[in-house]
Amino acid sequence: MIIVNVKENESIDKALKRFKKKFEKTGVLKELRARTAYEKPSVSRRNEIIRAAYREKQRNLENI
Repeated sequence: MIIVNVKENESIDKALKRFKKKFEKTGVLKELRARTAYEKPSVSRRNEIIRAAYREKQRNLENI
């Protein structure tokens, strides 16, 4: 359960923004989307390798 203490004289918008940040950090929504459709372990490994290669390529381009 996510608890956000609203400080005195704090607007609801700021408290809501802090709640959204905490909620995003928990990764609940990301997990929910992942569970909507089953992905085979081989496919998930392949996607992970592709993402890692992309990140490495971006780092190499950044250093040049």
